[in-house]
Amino acid sequence: MALQATRERTIATMSGYIMLLLLLFCILAALYGFAGMGEGNEGTGAALLVGSLALFVFILSGFYLIQPNQAAAILLFGDYKGTDRTPGLRWVLPWLAKQKISVRAHNVTSEKLKINDKRGNPVEIAANVVWRVTDSAQALFDVDDYKAFVEIQIESAVRAIGSRYPYDDFEHEEKTLRGDGAHVADELQAELQERVAIAGVSIDECRLTHLAYAPEIAQAMLRRQQAEAVIAARTRLVEGAVTMVELALDQLSAKNVVELDDERRAAMVSNLMVVLCGERETQPVVNTGTLYQ
Repeated sequence: MALQATRERTIATMSGYIMLLLLLFCILAALYGFAGMGEGNEGTGAALLVGSLALFVFILSGFYLIQPNQAAAILLFGDYKGTDRTPGLRWVLPWLAKQKISVRAHNVTSEKLKINDKRGNPVEIAANVVWRVTDSAQALFDVDDYKAFVEIQIESAVRAIGSRYPYDDFEHEEKTLRGDGAHVADELQAELQERVAIAGVSIDECRLTHLAYAPEIAQAMLRRQQAEAVIAARTRLVEGAVTMVELALDQLSAKNVVELDDERRAAMVSNLMVVLCGERETQPVVNTGTLYQ
């Protein structure tokens, strides 16, 4: 059987400041009755004194205070009647119970969780979540402890999202945890919002605060990243060198600077590639003879 959600509704309450004036009137009436007892009007004075004191206790027990960004759920013998969000001194009938709840923003940083990413590599991940209560009735009555519920759901959502993406993709063919942080954060927020909706909670912001390979594979993955970076750099270097050699040969032929046969063209290409792709500076050799010496 599905859980029937309790929705927040507004309840009309009285201003406590008006009731303070009535409380002051009770005090004055009690003093008047006490004075009347001393003047010989014991019956009338005693009745006025007792009635004023009873009304004083009745009014006093109905006061409660609501701070800014705070709400109070009003219950009658366990039956939810509504929520009061008006800040200041408020008053309701004494037999109505008041249960306060904060609707301020909460900032939670999860612990570092070790999970397996999409490729099975163990990674450490943590997230920061900003959330707040938007429906006080659901937060108080639809879950046992809404704060503990949100913290558990944060951990579950981080684990679920972390396992959907690889930590990194050197071919840049899919989204990754490291390279697409904004997309991952948006999906984490959507996933978490769906999980905590039953508690009347709204997720304002999610972002990853820690992301790293697990210590047992960190060194191996670092060497892999370095190797991939070296290969990518050399690939770009070779592509640029080939373009430059091709341009040089085309311009030499177009301007008839020198005519080269296939053998000397191959030698020139080899020399240019060594100069352009070498990691160390090359030393020029001046040929004072003919081209074929």
